[in-house]
Amino acid sequence: MLAIVVKTENRERHVRVSAEDLAALVRRVGGDGDRFLVVQRIPDLPHVFAQLWHEDGGDYTLEYRDGAADRHFQVRVDDPEAVVAAMTGWASRAAGWDAGLAWSLVDMGPVREVPLLDLDEGEREELEKRVREVLIGGYGTRAELAETAEEYLVTADRRPVSREQAEALADRLWLERVAEQADWRGETDPERLTSAFTALEGAGITARENFTCCRSCGQSEIADEGGSDARGFVYFHTQCTDSAAAGHGLMLLFGGFDGSSETTEAIGHEVVAALEAAGLPVEWDRDPGRAITVTPLDWRRRLVG
Repeated sequence: MLAIVVKTENRERHVRVSAEDLAALVRRVGGDGDRFLVVQRIPDLPHVFAQLWHEDGGDYTLEYRDGAADRHFQVRVDDPEAVVAAMTGWASRAAGWDAGLAWSLVDMGPVREVPLLDLDEGEREELEKRVREVLIGGYGTRAELAETAEEYLVTADRRPVSREQAEALADRLWLERVAEQADWRGETDPERLTSAFTALEGAGITARENFTCCRSCGQSEIADEGGSDARGFVYFHTQCTDSAAAGHGLMLLFGGFDGSSETTEAIGHEVVAALEAAGLPVEWDRDPGRAITVTPLDWRRRLVG
């Protein structure tokens, strides 16, 4: 699998696709509502991407950017297979992937300087603390992190952080975390959790990570997530994620879709078995009315973006 995320005009998001699947997505581009795609690396890096625009009957416009504004290039291509080769080459970081195409520099205009935040020390610390909490949770994108930074200190009569300032703050903290995770080795506890949830999903239990904002919303929405053959569910919401990222363990909510305590207890046992098989420590007293807790937990979730 390629360490990329592909986003399409019709709001699809494909994470870690194969070279063959990426090629299929590229060949598909051109129809109404499906005229472009953007490819980013995992983890996402500011101003590093490749993108494609195409309408049926016309040429392909292919672009890539490698950080600074003077590293943004474009080319028009009439051969779809040349586009496939370039996109898959970029995604796989193949040597010489950009050779053979007549790239030209895209004039992005003057780079605007982002003004410094006009915050007192207390507000600055509070803002960075909240952005880091979301960042360490590991599920947000760079855009979502910037939105958190922009909106967190907003009041009825004051909006102290502009979009540009929020993006600059989010990108700075994001890159700090990317550098930190470069030293992580082996499988992390959140990755073990994902393995357990994947196994549960395959066994007919709807399993969702970082699902909805709270328990009330999760309980009301989880039934719409599963297939017709799903017997039950397990999930944790964003407040649970915050708790896990702060070092307090992770609470998992579960149940049976038929509403019976017998099914709920059976689902609980399956969840515990999957977690333990993935190598995670579990606390649960077998009471179907009580949540399962994964603790102790070393919450190091690698960023995607």
